[in-house]
Amino acid sequence: MQGLPGRLQYVRIGVVTFPGSLDDTDAARAVRYAGAVPVSLWHADPDLRGVDAVILPGGFSYGDYLRCGAIARFSPVMTELIPAAKAGLPVLGICNGFQILCEAHLLPGALTRNSSRRFIHADVGLIVGNTTTPWTAGYTGGQQLIVPIKSNEGAYAADEATLDGLERAGRVVVRYAGEAPNGSARAIAGICSEEGNVVGLMPHPEHAIDRLTGPSADGLGFFTSAVAAFAGSEFAAGRGAGAAL
Repeated sequence: MQGLPGRLQYVRIGVVTFPGSLDDTDAARAVRYAGAVPVSLWHADPDLRGVDAVILPGGFSYGDYLRCGAIARFSPVMTELIPAAKAGLPVLGICNGFQILCEAHLLPGALTRNSSRRFIHADVGLIVGNTTTPWTAGYTGGQQLIVPIKSNEGAYAADEATLDGLERAGRVVVRYAGEAPNGSARAIAGICSEEGNVVGLMPHPEHAIDRLTGPSADGLGFFTSAVAAFAGSEFAAGRGAGAAL
């Protein structure tokens, strides 16, 4: 199993479960692989339980009624997550989680129906464009990854001014290698907030953490990066299990 030194095992990363979440267990597994402690967060509980970062996993929250992520954005847990993210809490939204982040206006733009008008399930190539976020600091700029994608509404869309602003600020975190399989504007696969602590991406890195169960282990870096962000902090200094759990 890959991961970081055991001294960082008390970093606690919350994984939210909404009605219809499918990949919360996989996200928790990825957190464990990265050497941290996954903490289950329930959508109806407005308590983040003192976690150090949060993952909004993939799935079909609230059955994708109205729009993908539109109802989840108003769930009780988001009443605490939104201000915490604005205050700097690292948050990763994967697939449906990306959609929720856009609906919550923590990230700009929207995820729309795939250009093929069909559900896509494939392994896709990604190019890392921003390595300054807590979720991507372990990668190198231009690094290519192979990560699965599975979505029906995965095409990123925004007005030209927003797209230009994202490009200028270096906020395109990952881009599809070659043509976007879903019609995403400018082949954008993931973006970050202005501060860089909030990241949303459509592909599923939690399904690419071990070559035995995925097309690669390339996705593990999203999770080890977040854990390593605490290196040199109170965690690495030995805060202790009693205080962390």
